[in-house]
Amino acid sequence: MNIARTLTTLGATGVLAFGAAACGDDEKETAGGGSTQSEQAKPEPVAQIDQLSGQVTAVKLDAGFAEALTALKVTPGVLGDAKLENGSLKFPITGGNVTYYKPGTVNPYVQGMINHQGSGFSLTAGGKKVDLENFDIDPGKSVLTGKVSVDGKVAAKSAPLFFLDGRTLQPLRTTDDGRAVLEGTTVKLKEEAAALLNETYGIQDLKAGMVIGVAKITVNTQ
Repeated sequence: MNIARTLTTLGATGVLAFGAAACGDDEKETAGGGSTQSEQAKPEPVAQIDQLSGQVTAVKLDAGFAEALTALKVTPGVLGDAKLENGSLKFPITGGNVTYYKPGTVNPYVQGMINHQGSGFSLTAGGKKVDLENFDIDPGKSVLTGKVSVDGKVAAKSAPLFFLDGRTLQPLRTTDDGRAVLEGTTVKLKEEAAALLNETYGIQDLKAGMVIGVAKITVNTQ
């Protein structure tokens, strides 16, 4: 497939919904609103990027989440190349791929993986530190997974951490310098992550579905 042509198509059609619009409106839905097509031959994709080339995923922390951390005396921190600026956690996109099909022809119609290796954030309380890092976004499953370590020991190499709710997504914005911006996906705590954090800190306050913040994904399209 001609990558230059597909990148142009990508910017024109809003294919970059892979980061947010592709996300379901509850944890049982996939990007295309149905089960994965397996028995029928896949049609030609509308657009495809075999190698993502950078930019960033930022999460503006929800005020309620920040207040909960303060009340629980949990101190957040950043890991690796991540940054915490103006209330937003920022994780550089380090690779991945995305393929977009005409909606209705393939389920899920947005497929791929967005990698954020070498960055993450930490939560410290009661003498215990939990590191969440090396995030992967799976748009077809509307989930963000990552490596989890407790006090320096790996608890899970790839655990489901956050659900990505695309119902709050704003329209795609493109920039003159070859970037696409998607903003508005609500990031929510997954049940598995809530259970692990509650057990680690000896609390019961963190619940599945708790709003962590709102995501803004910026990627190169050229």
